[in-house]
Amino acid sequence: MNFKTVCIGLALGILACAALSFASQKKEKAAPGVFVQDKGKFTIRLAGQAVGHEEFDISPAEGGWLAKGTSDIKPPAGAPSKVTGSLTLQADGSPISYEWTAQSDKTNGAHILFANGIARITLEMQGARPFQQDLSFNTPLIAVLDNNLYYQYAVLARIYDWSKGGEQTFPVLIPQDLTPGTVRVASTGSASADGKTYEGLKVSSSDLEIQLLLDNNHRLIRLEVPEARVSVIRE
Repeated sequence: MNFKTVCIGLALGILACAALSFASQKKEKAAPGVFVQDKGKFTIRLAGQAVGHEEFDISPAEGGWLAKGTSDIKPPAGAPSKVTGSLTLQADGSPISYEWTAQSDKTNGAHILFANGIARITLEMQGARPFQQDLSFNTPLIAVLDNNLYYQYAVLARIYDWSKGGEQTFPVLIPQDLTPGTVRVASTGSASADGKTYEGLKVSSSDLEIQLLLDNNHRLIRLEVPEARVSVIRE
C-alpha cells in the first residue's frame, strides 16, 4: 500500500480538487462507543510553510456518528485544490458508508457502502459510466484513511484500543486510490511539542510512518510525517 500518496502528493502538487456541500445533519443523542464529539480546524504545513487548512466535524447522527472534513490546499506550485470526505460510522468505529468528491479538469467521486467486511465501491468519473468494485476485509472494523483528509486519523485514534495498548493492526482502505492495505498502530507514551506534553500514537505502513499527538481526551492535536516534511496542527 502506497501511503506516500497521502502526503508526498502534497509536496508534488498533485492533489485532487473537490467541491461538496453537506446537507445539515440531524443531531441526536450520542450512541455509546469509542467516539466523542469534536470539531476544529487544522493548518497543513509543508517544510514549515502553511499550504492549506482542513475543517472537520465529528458528531452523532442518525444513531451512529458522522465524521466529515474539507481540506483547502494552496501548494507552492500548482493550482489551489479542495478535497472533501464524509464518513458515517457505527459507535464502535466500524464504517457504514463513505463519500468523496474531487474536481480538477474533471469531476470525480465515489460512494462506498460497508457491510460484513465488504466495501462496495461505486466510482463515478466524469465522461465515463459508473464503475463498481468490491473489496473484502476480514473484519467490519476497517480504517478509512483517504488522501489529504487528516481528520480521519482522529477517527483512527478513537478506534485504537487504549485499554489494551501495544501494537494493533487495522485493515485500511484509501478510497481515492481504491487501495486496501494494513497499518500498525502503537502507543508511544508521552511526547512533547512546542513546550506541551501529549499522548503519542505511531501509525506505520510498509512505506511510511506517521506520528500523532493527542490530548488527554485522545483528540488529535498534531500530525507529523517526517519523511514528507508535512505537519498538520490544530488551530
